Amino acid sequence: MKLKNYLGIDWGEKRIGLALADSEIKIAVPFKTVSSINEVVEVIKEEEIDMAVIGKPISIMNQELRITNQKYNNFVSKLEKEIKVPIKFIDERLSSKAADALSGDKKTKASRDAIAAMIILQAYLDKNKYLTDSRYIYGRNLSNKNNYFKQKTFSRV
Repeated sequence: MKLKNYLGIDWGEKRIGLALADSEIKIAVPFKTVSSINEVVEVIKEEEIDMAVIGKPISIMNQELRITNQKYNNFVSKLEKEIKVPIKFIDERLSSKAADALSGDKKTKASRDAIAAMIILQAYLDKNKYLTDSRYIYGRNLSNKNNYFKQKTFSRV
């Protein structure tokens, strides 16, 4: 099976955080922060990305944000026209807050936006782990089939 490269995208009006992962290790890492869609397209080409995962801005009350949503939709539409890879969407609620909690000191840390992109991409990878790993059926690890398929005995009460 071919190794897939993923790009996590934390869209913002001023900055766009990016994170990378692959289908073998399935651990997202912060990559960098860019400021334009052209830079995102360049990263997709340079890093040979097979799928983009974009955080979708949704309020805590589970509603799409109207003001942000129009600009976000414009970004997504432009990106879809520029790239040939599939785009998946995942709820990004609180990803920036979580990124703040994971930040290190200013000299060594990745940007808040790149860490938020990492959180978005890792959430997607974790959510889809069972769909891509043939050892898992219905969320159960079957790598040791003998233990799973042993006949269970039940005593009568």
